[in-house]
Amino acid sequence: MTSETHTFVDLDELLDSARELSVAGRWERAARLLDAAGTDESAARARITRAAAEVALDRDWFAGTDTAAERIEAAEKEFPDGDWDTGFLRLRHTYGRLLLVDGTLRIGPAGKDPEALAALLDRARELYDSAPDAVRRGWASMYRGLITENHFADQAAAAPLYSAALRAGDDGADGLLAREALRHLGGHDHDSGDDERAGERWRRATALGARAGTVPGTLSQQLLLAVLARDAGDEAGAVALAAEIARWAGAIGADRLAAQADAFLAGTDPTALPPSDAD
Repeated sequence: MTSETHTFVDLDELLDSARELSVAGRWERAARLLDAAGTDESAARARITRAAAEVALDRDWFAGTDTAAERIEAAEKEFPDGDWDTGFLRLRHTYGRLLLVDGTLRIGPAGKDPEALAALLDRARELYDSAPDAVRRGWASMYRGLITENHFADQAAAAPLYSAALRAGDDGADGLLAREALRHLGGHDHDSGDDERAGERWRRATALGARAGTVPGTLSQQLLLAVLARDAGDEAGAVALAAEIARWAGAIGADRLAAQADAFLAGTDPTALPPSDAD
């Protein structure tokens, strides 16, 4: 004879805990926690399903897996009348999917469906205009910038969108958003040869990521600091840092990030632009 034990947990606490596990790179644990939280209450079930989709999307980005599509579809079914956060998950998923052309990361519109790119940018603008608060509007601005830069190869137009995202995430409003904006603004500094300014932004981004608890995000940011060390002639320091990044990333299952660190150790610059329309 078996018995069941039911423990009641506040839904907001459950979702916050799952998100913190996901941000820390504990994607499987976060997914199991959410999958175990069964409920017959439709609004609660919808939020849990949406949270599980976000966990899967985070995992796919860092680990190179392909688990989010089904989860996002399930979340969309839970919100048949539409939902901003679910719509943003779909935008993020489509953005990442369109970056790959024949399995290769590609910057710019070459080889991509122009109608799909235009629709993606239009959707980002719609999410920006309909955002229910300043932080969400900042995230929509961030992705408008990413789409503009990485799908339309327009870095100049992306910069003010990143700056707007930084303002929305700054002063403790959302450390992960501020980190993301600083990461890309620092990339622009690095591309223009201003490594001092890039270093300032990238070091601040690293600290913000650590404060927010993002283990894979902090490791990916440290890889950019390894780039600066190599640029400054400190090859030994760059290699030592990258080796630890590869070790940590491999240990938490962030296989895509581990591969980037291994490539850096082999001499590849992770900040070098992938093939573009000019190639």
